[in-house]
Amino acid sequence: MSGPVGTVDAPASRADTGHPTAPCVEVSDSREARVGRIRVRRALPRRGRRTVGAWCFADHMGPADVTEDSGLDIGPHPHIGLQTLTWVTDGQVLHRDSLGSEQVIRPGRLNLMTAGSGVSHAEEATGHYRGTLEGIQLWIAMPEATRHGPAAFEHHADLPRTDLDGGAGAATVLVGDFTGTTGPARHDTPLVGVDLDLRASATVPLRPDFEHAVVVLKGAVAVHGKPLPPGRLGYLGQGRGELRLEVREPTRALLLGGEPFPEPILMWWNFVGRTRAEIDAAHAAWTAQDDRFGRVRSSLPRIPVGPPHWQRAEGER
Repeated sequence: MSGPVGTVDAPASRADTGHPTAPCVEVSDSREARVGRIRVRRALPRRGRRTVGAWCFADHMGPADVTEDSGLDIGPHPHIGLQTLTWVTDGQVLHRDSLGSEQVIRPGRLNLMTAGSGVSHAEEATGHYRGTLEGIQLWIAMPEATRHGPAAFEHHADLPRTDLDGGAGAATVLVGDFTGTTGPARHDTPLVGVDLDLRASATVPLRPDFEHAVVVLKGAVAVHGKPLPPGRLGYLGQGRGELRLEVREPTRALLLGGEPFPEPILMWWNFVGRTRAEIDAAHAAWTAQDDRFGRVRSSLPRIPVGPPHWQRAEGER
């Protein structure tokens, strides 16, 4: 479910970052795409809303039917300048990367891969699971202080859960701190990511210095009277101390938040950088199959890509 990101999702200019706003309810449609064999709904990035905190990408995949030998089927591909956070709500996915990691992701377990200056990975059928596959992959933009560092991988089989007030549901903390419960995953900027399993309307505490958004995976919920169906991003702005979620039926949603990301980013394909020169260098390294992105032990074909659109535009002059 990794990328790719094009100009339809994120414009070529770094200026359109989607600056944080005062508290609001800004509902935007996702864009439907196909990643590998699976239909995805891309809620982030969108034109005018590049980031929410350091969160810069959200692909809700499925639900889709998969077999033991055919699932996502996304061959080896590279990343720079980001972390991929994979959260499966139904089914199983096999992750392999150039660090030698080989990990089946199951519901309730979290994969976090840190790209730093370069990593590659593949997302595959498990060889044993047949059934429904659904989940979300999120990207986290890395700050200047760490984005040139080494790649890393972590898998968390046990994540902390906390009950919401009034028996409205439960929250699983993926990243950061939520009501005093802290998730185990690495994060390089102040950040929060929470899976909300809601059975009834709930008031969720928020950090006023964070900007926040909600992505609904299934169910029916409204924010201040505005419906937020699956397939849309509800951007909430900055400055809220709490959020009232009006639940019309059992709902599964992700709460994402963080300090507004201070650095303009440039996104193209599977890369998050700052300049076109950085992206050009990463593309050249992948095309040349040099050692920057290592090798992934996968039977799937390596994914090629043509040059960035600005190179093509320059060549047409």
